[in-house]
Amino acid sequence: MLLLGQEQDKETKLDRNELEFQLLRMQNDMKQIAKSYDVIGVDQTKDDNLVIVYKSEQLDQCKIMINDCESRYDGWDFSIDAVYEDGNTLHIGDIKGPANKGYGSICMHYLKETASDKNIPTIKGDIAKRDWGHVERLIHFYEKHNFAIELDPENKCGKIEWNDF
Repeated sequence: MLLLGQEQDKETKLDRNELEFQLLRMQNDMKQIAKSYDVIGVDQTKDDNLVIVYKSEQLDQCKIMINDCESRYDGWDFSIDAVYEDGNTLHIGDIKGPANKGYGSICMHYLKETASDKNIPTIKGDIAKRDWGHVERLIHFYEKHNFAIELDPENKCGKIEWNDF
């Protein structure tokens, strides 16, 4: 039993060291990111990694990006690209980055927050033919974030819509 307790203490110390390393990296990376982007948050992935959330808004475009503090900043690790279609709609154009790390959920939270801050009640998007190979994962993702989903399996396409009512 004592040995098990020692292993647990060692594991906790490793976790603490990893967290301290991520915090130091976050300090350095945040300085770099803030030179070019608006830092809008710090969050944790489902694996408990710290991430810096930042955005770029130019003309009618909005890009929400993530930098995982587990590795050095060298551009974004994940992004959601969207376009302001009108005063009432933000349209998701593309989601880029690795799946199943929790990045998409974090970015979606901040995209919804950005829309809400600008009094934009609707976020829309398309599911394209190129997405059809992972459509089940997309359905799960969008349902988790309370989007209505319309699919056309025959043409391998679809539409998503979220409303902040």
